Amino acid sequence: MPAVLGVQQSVLGNRWVWRGGRLPGDGLNGGLDGRGADDLLHQLCHARGADPVDFARLKAPTLRDWLPDPSRFLDMDVAAARLARAITAQENIVIFGDYDVDGATSAAVLIRFLRLVGAHAGHYIPDRLLEGYGPSAPALVALKDAGADLVITVDCGTQGFEALEAARAANLEVIVVDHHKAATALPPALALVNPNRLDEAPDAAAHGHLAAVGLAFLLAVATQRTLRLQGWFSGREEPKLTQLLDLVALGTVADVAPLTGLNRAFVAQGLKVMRQRHNRGLAALLDVGGVTKPPVARDLGFALGPRVNAGGRVGAADLGVRLLVTEDAHEATALAAELDRLNQERKAIEQAVTDEAMAIARALPEGPVAVVAGHGWHPGVIGIVAARVKERLHRPALVIAIGEDGIAKGSGRSLAGVDLGAAILAAKDHGLLLAGGGHAMAAGVTLHADGIAALTAFLGAHLAREVGVATAIRRLSIDAALSPRAMDLALHEALEAAGPYGQGWPAPRLASGPWRAVDTRIVGENHVRVILSGADGGRLKAIAFRQAETDLGAALFGAGARSFHIAGRLTRDDWGSQPQPQVEIEDLAFV
Repeated sequence: MPAVLGVQQSVLGNRWVWRGGRLPGDGLNGGLDGRGADDLLHQLCHARGADPVDFARLKAPTLRDWLPDPSRFLDMDVAAARLARAITAQENIVIFGDYDVDGATSAAVLIRFLRLVGAHAGHYIPDRLLEGYGPSAPALVALKDAGADLVITVDCGTQGFEALEAARAANLEVIVVDHHKAATALPPALALVNPNRLDEAPDAAAHGHLAAVGLAFLLAVATQRTLRLQGWFSGREEPKLTQLLDLVALGTVADVAPLTGLNRAFVAQGLKVMRQRHNRGLAALLDVGGVTKPPVARDLGFALGPRVNAGGRVGAADLGVRLLVTEDAHEATALAAELDRLNQERKAIEQAVTDEAMAIARALPEGPVAVVAGHGWHPGVIGIVAARVKERLHRPALVIAIGEDGIAKGSGRSLAGVDLGAAILAAKDHGLLLAGGGHAMAAGVTLHADGIAALTAFLGAHLAREVGVATAIRRLSIDAALSPRAMDLALHEALEAAGPYGQGWPAPRLASGPWRAVDTRIVGENHVRVILSGADGGRLKAIAFRQAETDLGAALFGAGARSFHIAGRLTRDDWGSQPQPQVEIEDLAFV
C-alpha cells in the first residue's frame, strides 16, 4: 500500500501508513470533504479496530450500554456480601491503596461510596520509600491491632502472599480489588476481584483492561445492590453512584488504561460529572492545574494525574486520597497547593535523573529491552524516566534505582504489543527478583543489585520476538491527510466528538502539507514553537513538545526555505482573545 503523502522515511525514520490499513482514497484530503462529521467518526472507529455494530455506543458511550453485571467476576458477590455486612454492622473498615493515582482514586471511590450508604472507612497508603509497593505483613497486622475488622486493598494485593498470610494468622479479613497480572497461585484473601486472574471466565477476563478504580466502582455497584436486596435503603435515600465517575475517569486515564469498551463510558461520563465540580478536591486540583475550560481526557493525564501522583512520589503518600475525599473547601485548596508544589519538586528531580539515565542509555548496546541503573536515583520518578527512555529509544525500558543497602527497585514501560508485566512475572518465577509485577504496559521490580545483569539477559531473551515484531518496521499511523487550509477549528471540533482519546483509542493523527516554517523558536521547557505557512495560503501555529534537542527539533530549525509535510494532533489554542487551531507536531518529512 502506498505511504501516506508518499512518506517512506521521515526525519525520525518512520513510514507513514494509514491507521487500520485504510485505503488512501479514504483519507480526508480536503478536510471533511462534504461527507459530514458522522462519516468521519465512523472512519475513526473503524481505524481503531472497532466492530461496526459498536459504532453507535462507542461514539456516545454510556454505562447503560457498557456496564457488565458485576456478579460475572469471580469473588465479586463474596466481596459485596462481606462489605455489606460490614456496613450494616458498622464495622471498622480500612481501604489500603497503592500510592499512585489509580490507588488514590480507587480508595476515594470506596470511601465516598461508604459515606453515601451511611458507613465510614479509614485509609492506609504505604510510603513508597519506606514500605514499597503493596500490602506488607507489619502494616496489615498493625491495622488489625488498631481495630480494623475488614481491609480492602485496591490496586495492589494480587502478589501479596506473605502479607495476606500474616493477616489471616491475625484473624484479619482482607478483600483484594486489583487489576495486575496474577500467577497461577493466589494469595489467601477472603475475596480476590481481578479480571486478570488466570481462572477468570472469558466474559469477565475481557474486562482485563479496567484500571483498579473501575473495579472499585463495580464493587460499589455490587454492594449497593446487595444492600438494596437486604432492605438497607427502606429508610434512607439510595445514592446515585454516577457521582463517583469523576474519580473513575481520573484513575482510568492516569493509569493509562485503554479507553475502549467500558473504560470509554467511564471516562466520557466521568468528564461530565467532573465539569460540575461537585468534588471539592478535584475542583481545587483543576484550579491549580490551570484548567479553566471544561476538562477533557488529556487534562486528566497531564494536569491532574501528575499532581495526585506527586504525593506518593516525593511527598506524603496519602495526600492524594485526602484531597479526593475531603468535603472542606479550605482543606481542598491547601492540599491542592501542596500537591502542586510537590509536583514542581518532582519535575526537578525527574529532569536530573532523566539526564543521567539518557546518558547511560545512549551508551547501551542494542538489545530488545533498555535496562538502565544508577545509584542515588529517587525511586519516585523512575517510572516517568522509564517512559522518557522508551520514547527516545523506541524499545521497552526498565529504569532501576540502586539503594545504599544494595537493594535495587525498578520501574518499566513498554511498547504496544510487548507484555512487560508477563515478562516480569516470568523473571520472578525464575528466581531473579525479590518482588515484581505489573501489567502489559508498565511493571515494577525489586532485586539485589548484583542480579541486574541476569535480569537484563532474561528480559532480552524473553521479549526478543515481541519487540522484534513491534519494531521491525517503524510506522507512524495516520488517520487523515489534509491540505494546510483544512486544518481549522471546525475539523478539530468534529474530531473531538469521537473522543475521549487516550491509550488504546489514540487521538487522531493528521498528515498535512506542504508547509514552510516562517518562524521557529524555543519556548518553555525545550519545546519548539513554529509558525507554518501552507502552499495553499493556509497558516497555522505549531508546537513540538520536548523536541528542542532531538532530530525533530533539528529538522524544524534547519528547514530554512524547504517544504515539508507534518504529522501530528490538531488542537485548540485558547491563548489570546480568539481561539486558534494548533498542531502538535510528532513527525516531519521533507518534500
